[in-house]
Amino acid sequence: MKKIYLLAASIMFSTLIFAQAGGVAPLAKGQKQLNFGTGFSNHGIPAFVSLDFALHKDITLTPVVNVFLGDEVRVGALVKADYHWNYLIGIPSNWDFYAGLHAGFDFGDDFLPSFGLQVGGRWYWNEKWGLNLEFGGGTGVGTTFGLSMKL
Repeated sequence: MKKIYLLAASIMFSTLIFAQAGGVAPLAKGQKQLNFGTGFSNHGIPAFVSLDFALHKDITLTPVVNVFLGDEVRVGALVKADYHWNYLIGIPSNWDFYAGLHAGFDFGDDFLPSFGLQVGGRWYWNEKWGLNLEFGGGTGVGTTFGLSMKL
């Protein structure tokens, strides 16, 4: 039990230390960002496109369309809500770390609901373009990677 308390205290202390660095949000309220790429999934190989809408400097809402190529072709439509941790942990604006929830549906030979969690990050090599990587779990498990373009 002491190890759990020590771990929790270490995380809280680290967060306070990093927060002093004063991170900057990668997207300001009202900005949009296009994301696209591929990955790995228990439903097959996905190709995805999504559009982040910054509702707040720390919160985005993102519609996503996936096409899964596997034993059968499936199309997925979902909405993600993410919290971006830049300000809280004080990372620079060319990095983005986020986590959130998603819900939607997959269409193929049958109609399946999709619910879960995701955690991901981006690295921007300039003011407009970045690389993204995301891990997700829930009714489907997968990893996606691709490009992000600020609009």
